[in-house]
Amino acid sequence: MKALSIRQPWAWLVAHGFKPIENRTWNTSFRGEFLIHAGLRFDADAYRRLSMLFPEIKLPPAEAFDRGGIVGKAELVDCLPPGSEPELSIQDRRWYQGDYGFVVANARPLLLCPVKGRLNFFEVPECL
Repeated sequence: MKALSIRQPWAWLVAHGFKPIENRTWNTSFRGEFLIHAGLRFDADAYRRLSMLFPEIKLPPAEAFDRGGIVGKAELVDCLPPGSEPELSIQDRRWYQGDYGFVVANARPLLLCPVKGRLNFFEVPECL
């Protein structure tokens, strides 16, 4: 199955259904189910900003985020081209950063399954 590596805390937000758009600098024609891979690196600046910008989302403590493996599963339903802000709801617009927006649906968290990440979509062995 295909997987996409996302740095924490973003991977947690996608897997728990809070972040419906994953921003990338590249386009994809892939559509369908994929596994959410949490990279080893943690974006501490984003973590601090998220806590202030989205107080309604109760983020776990920074040290509690799983890293280095599969943490969720979701469906990629669309890929928005740059400049798609007007097409989005106000709620979704706050997650879109202007490059390509991978529109994610039916996300759900999974127990950590250690897997080494890679760039772009990559194939992983079935560990779930």
